[in-house]
Amino acid sequence: MEQSILSNLDKIEDRERAFSYIFENYSKRVYNYIYYRVNCQYTAEDLMSKIFEKVMLKIDSYSEKKSSFEVWLFTIARNVLNDYFRGLKRHTLFSLDIFKELLSNEPSPEEAILKEEANDKLLKALKVLNKKERNIIALKFGANLKNKEISELLGMTSSNVGIILFRTMKKLKSQMESEGYIDE
Repeated sequence: MEQSILSNLDKIEDRERAFSYIFENYSKRVYNYIYYRVNCQYTAEDLMSKIFEKVMLKIDSYSEKKSSFEVWLFTIARNVLNDYFRGLKRHTLFSLDIFKELLSNEPSPEEAILKEEANDKLLKALKVLNKKERNIIALKFGANLKNKEISELLGMTSSNVGIILFRTMKKLKSQMESEGYIDE
């Protein structure tokens, strides 16, 4: 289905149908991948719109001979994220997005505290990982990509991705146990 839609992009109606199909089938996974990396709903939404804008502008450059559509799409997502993080290094401004996020969801005070504590524990544990490990975790669990797709995206072997995921999960578990977040 995907290839037939992408191969007929000459007519405006076909382009609109293709973009609708792409957005409907990939937006949740792209959003999850971004959210795993930035941990802010508003930033994730902004970055997601940039990603799909680039997809629309560059759709003619996609070639199924080079990679699968999914790998192509997540390569764009990874590049947009890298640009975002580079920009953060240049501008370390105080962002109000975190406060908007806290105020907009309005769970009960108990739920908010429990959720915040769990997120803080996970974020603290994730900080022991290097950039490559965090990116692979986000691609695996945020974008729900298979090891083979992650390997194509990052230019690694599939078995290497599996080994890194195994060791990373072991490192996270060990960190969370040492912090007393989970029982050994």
